[in-house]
Amino acid sequence: MVSLSLRDPHVIGTLAAVVLGVGGTAAYLLFRRRPSAEEIERERRAQLVRSGRIIDGTILDISEFETPPDPGQSREIRFILYRYEIGGVAYESSQDVSALRDRVRAEDLHLSFPCSVRYDIHRPENSIVVAENWSGLRNTARSVPTSPAHQPHTSAPAGPVASAD
Repeated sequence: MVSLSLRDPHVIGTLAAVVLGVGGTAAYLLFRRRPSAEEIERERRAQLVRSGRIIDGTILDISEFETPPDPGQSREIRFILYRYEIGGVAYESSQDVSALRDRVRAEDLHLSFPCSVRYDIHRPENSIVVAENWSGLRNTARSVPTSPAHQPHTSAPAGPVASAD
């Protein structure tokens, strides 16, 4: 039979290690720095830029701040409402772009214009249209930029052209 005595140095050392471990874990959980909501959102956008897939979407609506921060300043966008479809399922989502004021201008947004949407393949409802270093907003209504139409070449006569006088 094993006898445990509180006078045994091994038992005292084990109990001290357990108490220190539990106390250290409790102190870490109580005093650790928790990320703010803005930091969590910034990391979500960065993760979608790193690993999200891109699909075509459509801008449905925009929401502006009620009053501009400075009189005479241009309008500032708060939310962008957009729609996209994945595998036959249509998603409507909005993104708060108030923290991305330098990336989004009201003059560049046109309702019903196409946009590129980055989404998480495991959670397709998790999506963005603008991030710090990526933008899916477009300036034209064309989804795919095209090159100017090429004119077919017609062969010219080999010799001097005779004019009818």
